[in-house]
Amino acid sequence: MKKLINKPDDVVREELEGIQIAHPDMVKVFFDPNYIVRADAPVEGKVGIVSGGGSGHEPLHGGFVGMGMLDAACPGAVFTSPTPDQMLEATKAVDGGAGVLHIVKNYTGDVLNFEMAADLAADEDIEVEAVVTNDDVAVQDSLYTAGRRGVGVTVLLEKIAGAAAEQKRPLKDVAEIARRVNAQGRSMGMALTSCTVPTAGKPTFDLPEDEMEIGIGIHGEPGRSRMKVKSAAEITEMLATPILEDLPFEESDEVLAFVNGMGGTPLIELYIIYNELSKILDKRGIKIVRNLIGPYITSLEMAGCSITLLKMDEELLHLWDAPVNVPALRWGI
Repeated sequence: MKKLINKPDDVVREELEGIQIAHPDMVKVFFDPNYIVRADAPVEGKVGIVSGGGSGHEPLHGGFVGMGMLDAACPGAVFTSPTPDQMLEATKAVDGGAGVLHIVKNYTGDVLNFEMAADLAADEDIEVEAVVTNDDVAVQDSLYTAGRRGVGVTVLLEKIAGAAAEQKRPLKDVAEIARRVNAQGRSMGMALTSCTVPTAGKPTFDLPEDEMEIGIGIHGEPGRSRMKVKSAAEITEMLATPILEDLPFEESDEVLAFVNGMGGTPLIELYIIYNELSKILDKRGIKIVRNLIGPYITSLEMAGCSITLLKMDEELLHLWDAPVNVPALRWGI
């Protein structure tokens, strides 16, 4: 195992210390339990938005804490759900009197622990709503899930719901926007290599040099199929077609196209995938009106990518374009 770490057991804490030192103008970091909040939290009269999950997917979620996105993020151990006490403390820290929205990826541990935290917050008179993302079209009932996995749409939802909350819309409205984003988005990913969890010290799964896995999960869960490595055009077709047929997306739809790197994929390759995706959508009469390209929901150093398409409308466009200032995204300010 070759990694830029000290001790495997210290990885998450030392990462959080680095975030604290790097971005004191945007975030505050708390330890024992671990959580990150925006520097000006709580914002009075604003819905607080909390998300979280296992570490190893950076910049998700801590890189998205700040103005226009999340109010707090709860990092678990690598690929391990955060605990209810982390979620409760984060929820209390961002409660500005307008309630709190939990954004939860559909992994069993995340869902159960966020539910427990919401119950505990209710005991302290904090109103909480939860939205679960389940946009992965690859498989149903994977190793970590009942139902579909929550993946790329989570990033887009955090930005759009964050903008709605920044406008001080009521909790039910912010939650409804979040549910609409989840309902209108679909994702699928693939891997060229495995990743190595620091405490494991060896690759999560074996993938021969000349093979790839289509439909992989962000923790290295098995996908739809394993096959010989194909061209970028063929890979894009294998990812885009199930996405387009699932919703389904139709001619004249306008979409946000998100090409995501899994951590070990250079941008040159992501732009090649985006180029192929734009050709596929153009043939179907689907218009890309916004895009996001880069490593935003990763799987440590896994080489591979995912594609997310979100059906847009005027309101979602307005919220996507709204100002954001977080460590991993910044525009409009």
